[in-house]
Amino acid sequence: MTARGVRCYLGLALWLALPDAAAAGEHCRNFGLDTPGGSGGAVVKVTNLNAAGPGSLAAALATSGPRIVVFEVAGVIDLAQSNLTISEPFLTLAGETAPDPGITLIKGGLRIISHDVIIRHLHIRPGDAGLPKRAGWDTDGVAVTGKNACNVLVEYNSISWATDELVSASGPRDKGPQATSKHITFRYNILAEALDYATHIKGKHSKGALVHDFSQHIAFIGNLFAHNARRNPYFKAHTTGVVLNNIIYNADANAVKLGFIDNEWTHTDFVPVNPQVAVVGNLLRYGRDSYSDLALVSYHGDAYLRDNLTFNLDDNAMYEAMGVINRLATAPVWPQGIKVMAAKDLEQQLLPLIGARYWQRDAIEQRIVQSYVDRDGRIIDSQQQVGGYPQFEPVYRPLQVPTANINAWLASFIPAGEQ
Repeated sequence: MTARGVRCYLGLALWLALPDAAAAGEHCRNFGLDTPGGSGGAVVKVTNLNAAGPGSLAAALATSGPRIVVFEVAGVIDLAQSNLTISEPFLTLAGETAPDPGITLIKGGLRIISHDVIIRHLHIRPGDAGLPKRAGWDTDGVAVTGKNACNVLVEYNSISWATDELVSASGPRDKGPQATSKHITFRYNILAEALDYATHIKGKHSKGALVHDFSQHIAFIGNLFAHNARRNPYFKAHTTGVVLNNIIYNADANAVKLGFIDNEWTHTDFVPVNPQVAVVGNLLRYGRDSYSDLALVSYHGDAYLRDNLTFNLDDNAMYEAMGVINRLATAPVWPQGIKVMAAKDLEQQLLPLIGARYWQRDAIEQRIVQSYVDRDGRIIDSQQQVGGYPQFEPVYRPLQVPTANINAWLASFIPAGEQ
C-alpha cells in the first residue's frame, strides 16, 4: 500500500465539461477519491506568508480555473480569527512543495464551498487565538459545506486545536441532500487535540469530526483521531459513509457516534432517518480521559461492522457497539479501489504514513504520535497547555516548475521510499 493511495487525474477536459455547480453535482462520485483537483491547470506560486494580498495563499486560492498551488516559502500564516474560503473549483493545494518545516495555518482554518478540491500536506492549528473562554469564536480546521461542495479530498494533513470540529461535512438541515456537501474523503490525517473548554459559546466542545444531516458518501480512511472528547467521527440523520482503518485514541464519551436529535427537525419538512455507515478495520484504544464503558460505535444508527478492535487501559478487549445499533449484513456504501488493512496491523502500517509531513514531522506532530505510542496525553482546553502556537522563521526558496509531468514533479517532493 503506497502512501499516495488511489488517485485518478482526469485533467483539464473534465473542468471544461463542468461549467457550473449544477453540472459538477452530477459528476460527484466515489467519495471524491477520483477528483482531478487542479490537474492540467496553471501552477500558482505562494511567495509570502501574508494573510492576504499578492503572492499570498489567499490570493492563490481565489484564482479561477484549474490550478495547482505550490509554495516557495515555509512558515506560519496567521489568519487573525478568520478562515480562508475556497470558492473556485478545480484546485490542488500542494503543501508538500514548501521547504521544511512546511506551511502552518494558525488562528483560522479552511472553508471549502466548491467542488473538485484536493488539500494536502498542511498543518492547520486554529487554537483559541488568546480569546476568553466562551467568547463565541467557533471555527473548524477544515469545513466542507454547502450545495456546491463535492469531490473533495483532504489527505495527509495535521489538524489540531479547532474550537468547533477539526473537520466537517455540512449544509442546511431543511433543504435535503441536494443542498449539502457530498462525496468527500478525509484520509491519512492526524486529527488531534480539539479544544474542549475554550471559545465555543456552548462551553466544553472537544469534537473530532462531524458529518451533518444529509451529507452523503463521506469517508474517513486511515486517520489518527487522538485526544478528541467526542465525534470521532459523528454521522447525523440521512447521512451515509465509511469509517475505515482509523486509529482512535483517548476519546471520552464516544468514538464513532451515529444518530440525531429529534427536536432539531421540528421546524423542517423532513422526518429524520438513521445514518447508514460502514465501520471496518478500526482500532479504538482508551486513554486517561476515556469512559470505562466506551464502545467503538454508539447511540443509534445502521452500521455494517467488521474487523474492529477496542481495548481498555489494561489492554482488555471491550465493546464494538453500544446503544441502538442496527447491524447491516453488507456495507451500505463503499468507495471503489480502496485497499483494506487488518485492524491488528494498523499501528505498524498506518502510523508511519499519516500527517502533514510524515517524513519530517514537526514537534507538534511528533508529540501527538508519541502520545499514542506511550499511551499518554490528555484532552486539552488551550494550545497553551502543549507549548502554544508554533513559531518558525520564514524559509524561502525558488521553485523551477517543469512544463510537463507536473504530477511526477509533485511526487518528487516526498522522499524516496516514503511514497
